[in-house]
Amino acid sequence: MESGASKNDHCWIEIGAGHGEMTEHLVLSGVPVYAIEIDPPLIHQLQNLTKRYPNLTVVPGDVLKADLRSIAAGRRIRIYGNLPYYITSPILHHLFTFAKEIDEISVLIQLEVALRLAAIPGQKDYGYLSVLTQFYSRPEFVFELPQDAFEPPPEVESALVTLRLPSRGISIGPDQAEPFFEFVKNCFAQKRKTLANNLRNLARPDRVREILLELKLREDARAEQLTVNKFAALFQAISSTPPATGPDSRT
Repeated sequence: MESGASKNDHCWIEIGAGHGEMTEHLVLSGVPVYAIEIDPPLIHQLQNLTKRYPNLTVVPGDVLKADLRSIAAGRRIRIYGNLPYYITSPILHHLFTFAKEIDEISVLIQLEVALRLAAIPGQKDYGYLSVLTQFYSRPEFVFELPQDAFEPPPEVESALVTLRLPSRGISIGPDQAEPFFEFVKNCFAQKRKTLANNLRNLARPDRVREILLELKLREDARAEQLTVNKFAALFQAISSTPPATGPDSRT
């Protein structure tokens, strides 16, 4: 896992280190490894590993409350995690708040979610989570793992996805990120409806259709047809448009 860079300029942060199976692979890279774990019995087991591996540090606690910047102490970050299926989205949101410090995220997640992260416009899995992920990173669907690859087997199939940061460059400033993602949620609010209908609370439908044509999109375009860059361009254009008011906003 070592790529030739100095062993002091980056580190691995493992999310949910569990029994330490993957932790032992990570420490062999020679770089500092920080294993985040919330379960006390597993924390004790991981701390036993620190006696064999001086480059391993166990970080007890919840990853959703972890300050990755502080943990890494100035090093570039690579992340590995076997993410709990029910909180995958909140964890990704939290990780992306440290996007400037992270080079790569490799996560084992539910297959359904993995497909959403890597989906491209026009695919049925493309949605808000796809846009969020591709705003910050370049996702790659690595491989699928069947249920019987685990003991005990989970109820769902899993897949490994690698997210490489930064993304290919989106024209949205850091201070605009939060309103941009709220805008994207509005765009996907009702997938069967056109963007002109979903965004009628932000701009008159005829203005939305006009902007879509200016962006070389169909005036009846739906959210699943737009690339992340097109979402950014639409957001900026609508942000500079006066809010929809009055009866004409319903046209």
